[in-house]
Order: sequence, then C-alpha cells, then structure tokens
Amino acid sequence: MSVVSTDTGVDSSVAAVETASSVGERSNLFGPKMILMAVDTAVIAIALAATLAFEHTTENPLDSGGDPGVLLGVAVLSVPLWLAIFSRQRLYNTRFIGRRIDEFRRIVNATALGALATALLGYAIGRPPPRSSILALFVVALVLMVVEREVARRSFTAMRTSGRLIREVIIAGANPEGRELAAMLRSEPWHGYRVLGFVDDTATDPQPVAGIPLLGTIDAAVEIARRHTGASVIVAASAIESETTNRLARDLLDRGVHVELSSTLRDIASQRLTVRPLGRFPVVYVEPVQREGWRRVAKRTFDITGALAGLVVAGPVLVLAAVAIKLDSRGPVLFRQTRVGRDSRPFEVLKLRSMVADAEARLVEVLEANEADGPLFKMRRDPRVTRVGRWLRTTSIDEIPQLWNVLKGEMSLVGPRPALPHETEAWDPLLTQRLRVKPGITGMWQVHGRSEASFDDYTRLDLYYVDNWSLTTDLAILAKTVPVVVMGQGAA
Repeated sequence: MSVVSTDTGVDSSVAAVETASSVGERSNLFGPKMILMAVDTAVIAIALAATLAFEHTTENPLDSGGDPGVLLGVAVLSVPLWLAIFSRQRLYNTRFIGRRIDEFRRIVNATALGALATALLGYAIGRPPPRSSILALFVVALVLMVVEREVARRSFTAMRTSGRLIREVIIAGANPEGRELAAMLRSEPWHGYRVLGFVDDTATDPQPVAGIPLLGTIDAAVEIARRHTGASVIVAASAIESETTNRLARDLLDRGVHVELSSTLRDIASQRLTVRPLGRFPVVYVEPVQREGWRRVAKRTFDITGALAGLVVAGPVLVLAAVAIKLDSRGPVLFRQTRVGRDSRPFEVLKLRSMVADAEARLVEVLEANEADGPLFKMRRDPRVTRVGRWLRTTSIDEIPQLWNVLKGEMSLVGPRPALPHETEAWDPLLTQRLRVKPGITGMWQVHGRSEASFDDYTRLDLYYVDNWSLTTDLAILAKTVPVVVMGQGAA
C-alpha cells in the first residue's frame, strides 16, 4: 500500500508512465511504458554513438589497441544492461518519479551505473574502453536523458489534460479531506485521475462534490471497484478508522486493486516523509526543516548574487521604464511603502510607480470594488493605475527595484509576499508564522495564480513554503516564475 501526500508542492504532477492509457483497460497500461523504454533505448544508443564519434575525432582515438570496433561492440552489448539498470532504478514506476527532483536523482544514478556497466563489460571481454570515453558517455547520456524525460513529462501531462492516459479512481471517505481531494483531482486533470465517486458510511448527500456521486458504503467498496475494471482506490485517511482501513486495503489488494492512502499531514512536503517500520507498525518519520548554518549562508549568497545580476541585466529596462513613467504621469519614478518583514520588522519596499501619485489617498474611493477576499485588496481594473503602470504590472517590471531590498537584506528572492501592516493586524496566529522568514520578490502564491489566488490559497501556500523551505524549493519557484511572468498569468 503506497502513501500519497496531498501536499501542494512546487512540483506535484504525477508521471504518466504508470497510468492506464484508456479508462478501464489495464492491458493498455504497458503502452506508455513500452514507448518510454523505446525512446530511452534510442537515447542510450545516441549517447553511445556520440561517445564513439568523440573518441574517433580526438588525437588519441582509442587506448584499447587502436581498434575502432572495440567501443562499438561494447556499446551494442551494453544497451540491455542500461535498460535493466533504468528499470532497477524505478524509472518506469510512477510512484518513484512523480516529482522532477526524484526522477532527476534516479536518472543521475542510472546513467552513472550504466556508464560503469559499459566499462566493466569492456574489462570482461578484455578490451577496456578508455576512461575518457566512459566520462564522456556519462555526461552525454545524462544530458540527453534529462531532456528526453522532460519532453516525455510534458507530453504525458498534455495528454492527461486532454483526457487520455487517465486512471479511474474511487475515493473512500467523503469527509472534508476526501471532498477536497476529489475537487483537486477534477480541477487538475494533469494528475491523471478521473474520480468515479465516493464510498462512505456516513455521507447522506448523493453528490458530496457537485458532479461526483456517492457510490455506496465502505463495505461495498470491493464490489464497486470490481465493477469498474482497472479502477484504483484512494483512501482519505482522516475519514476512516484504522481498523477499517486495514481491512479495506487487504480486501482490495487481494483482488488486484491499487490502493493509495492520503497523508493527514497535508501541509508537510512529501519528500520530508519517510515510511519506516517500528516493530510491527509502519510509522511516518517527518524530516525537520534546516534553515540555519550553511543553508542560511547559501540562501543569502544566492540572494546577493541573483540581485546583483538582476540589477545589471535589468538596468537598461529600468532606465526606459523610468522615462516612460515620467512622460505618462506626474510624480516620482519610485513608489515607497512600509511593509512588514521577518520577525515583524518594518521596512520600506521599493517599486516602480504604477499608479497615480496620490493613489494611497484615493484608496477609500475604490474599497467597495475590492475583488479579493480576506484583508487583501485586488482590483482588476483599478482606475488609479496609469497606462504605463498597467504594462509594468503585467510584465512585473515594477517589482525589479525590490532587488535593492534583497541586497539590503530586507527581502529574499523567494519568500512570502511582503505584507502591509494593516493586513498583518487581521491575521490569525497561524498566519503570523510566515514572518519567520524574509518576504520575497516571488513565492509560491505567485506561481499558483498570483492575484487570482484566494486568501485561503495565499495563506496555505505561504505557510507551506515556510514549513517546508529548502534551497531546491527556491530554485524550483524561480524556474516556475519565469513562464508565469512572461505569460502574465494572474497579474492584477
């Protein structure tokens, strides 16, 4: 029985190689896997051929007797070993490569072992390939495999979004967790699931989630799953007692039904969870978040380097923007506003002015048109925004001066948005936990809808970032920020 975390990590998409290519037909399960294996074979062959070409064009082509056929023979014989290693590294199993970082780590391991296997094969037949060839093979294979798997991931995601490569699923438990899980899977089809309905003993609503019916009771789950050939079951762990869950999982697994169990630790990143035995009990160990020591130094170094580079590259853009602001409306180029930083310390955030000079004084005029919930203020057609300002906001160029705040140590490149003092006054004690870290220029809420995100999403995403911070998370958010900004997604 596998454990599925319902977290909102930076990369929560599920790889498609293990989902059925059509609903209810398990025989099609192997289609995507076989295609992926065939493409992997082609990539391995290209890497081996490229290594051969590299050695053939060097001044000392081969160290193994000058025979150009040595590496060719070893290469041909090693291809099956590469595929066996890829399979052993679980590169064809969804549950092990759902996140990019997991897949990348396994690709690194697999290509290193593949290059080593190629070398050992050469030694076994008495014609060892040169060390330079093995190193070149590892580098070329790694680069090609990473590119190929990213293309495959995007292709499978597009196919799932269009309704292909879908696995039907039944959710056991119609409590708030089960309903939220169903709503997420329906609104985010790239996960590769289609919810057939719920099984629950206490629900009375025939449709706990609009359009998703109640199929029956927990006791009927096995029979319901049997009627829907190929369907799997996701158990909402908080909805069912452990004794019932154990019995249900045993009965379903005995009949070949895949079972997944949600984690009640929904705001804990899945990579921090490790299932291990404690006597006869499987327990989940939660890895603590490390923010101090070298990690703090590394984050600060990264912030300084990134901010300096950003200011240098964006210098000409800032000059042009400043001229445009001055020509468009009266007032200063820079907008300064007090925000709340780490540990509730106030600081003055810098932005390019995108509104009329007296925008804050005129806020009371537009308060009734607020389109955001909670203490936030958002208005898609805010009359205080200037013509140039609307363009600056859409492109996020108005945020560039905050790189100076980063250099001063008041902000970070990645973190929760810097809140206004009156917003923090309306926060509950839980949300104040976001002040444990520096605010950022970009963050999780920006790459999950920006101004389109609700206040609940804003709260949940910021707290998720604070609770699960890592340098890898920062890099992933920065990578996702680029397409969000370029496409102007959710810009107000």
